[in-house]
Amino acid sequence: MPETGFETTPARDRRRFPGISSRAYEHPADRSALVALRKLTGFDTVFKALSGLLPERSLRLLFLSESVRVGETQFPHLHAMLRDACYILDLERVPQMYVQQDPKPNAMCIGLDEPIIVVTTGLVELLDEEEMRAVVGHEVGHALSGHSVYRTVLLFLTNLALKVAWIPLGNVAIMAIVTALREWFRKSELSADRAGLLVGQDVRASMRGLMKIAGGNHLHEMNVDAFLAQAEEYESSGDLRDSVLKILNVLPRTHPFTTVRAAELKKWSESRDYQRILDGHYPRRDEDKDTSVTDSFRDSAAHYADSVRTSKDPLIKLVSDIAGGAGDLGGKLRDRFTGAAPAAGGAGAGSAGGKGSATEQG
Repeated sequence: MPETGFETTPARDRRRFPGISSRAYEHPADRSALVALRKLTGFDTVFKALSGLLPERSLRLLFLSESVRVGETQFPHLHAMLRDACYILDLERVPQMYVQQDPKPNAMCIGLDEPIIVVTTGLVELLDEEEMRAVVGHEVGHALSGHSVYRTVLLFLTNLALKVAWIPLGNVAIMAIVTALREWFRKSELSADRAGLLVGQDVRASMRGLMKIAGGNHLHEMNVDAFLAQAEEYESSGDLRDSVLKILNVLPRTHPFTTVRAAELKKWSESRDYQRILDGHYPRRDEDKDTSVTDSFRDSAAHYADSVRTSKDPLIKLVSDIAGGAGDLGGKLRDRFTGAAPAAGGAGAGSAGGKGSATEQG
């Protein structure tokens, strides 16, 4: 059973990563989604226009006047965590951090010129010290990756979509860019979760934090294995109708579903890539200028190919089967959506063993 409270602080030294590049922890889907976003028609026009129009100074003044700035005399434990996270990830300039009165647990990193980290009182009150350390590391990871710029654009575009309809692209194009930004935003959260783990170096604390965000401060009523099993059930259960509903449910969200984040982070924590970083073998920032864009595309393509191959989602499996020449598209779609059994002797994926239920996998 997971522990709660500040007594969970591990008595150990954590590793530091001098000169670490954000490429070390960035999820391949994060990089590829950002590349796709930049290639979206009209994105450059909107981005350049908004970069000069967004009232960033007003935003900073708002936090300065309406929130509590973290420092040595205000929320000193958060200030120590922030400095520690920047030390571990070797972020030279420590971002300003604010605590905002809001019962909903949340955190964000925004800003065009310099990143600002904001955490809500709901989050501070919900998490213990090591869980909060992972969250602070998560936000510092956003800062190191340069995510704050695009997150700020999304924030303003989402809140002011109706007021930017005068841009020549039109409101439909603006919403297309918002949708693309949200897709990247969700992927960037997976990268930042990894950064939070590199800072805290305690996967149990990271799991506890995600569980609390999902179910509140009731860890005695929750179980990590059962929570991760929910992610497995979410990915693999149901039929094509459920797959479509999953897509529709996630489109308006800025964050991936919490169980999915937990499963992704647990998988990465057990990977060779994570262990290599802990052992001091990781990309350096001074090598970023020599990074090949082609290599980044190749890594992203390999990730997606592996995801499709191992996915248990009915829609992804159907697409994979069709791409592999498994047969009749119209028949497969009809059978999967209606739950009808394929015709005797048919080549449908559900014909094996005479079963054609909509919930069958592949």
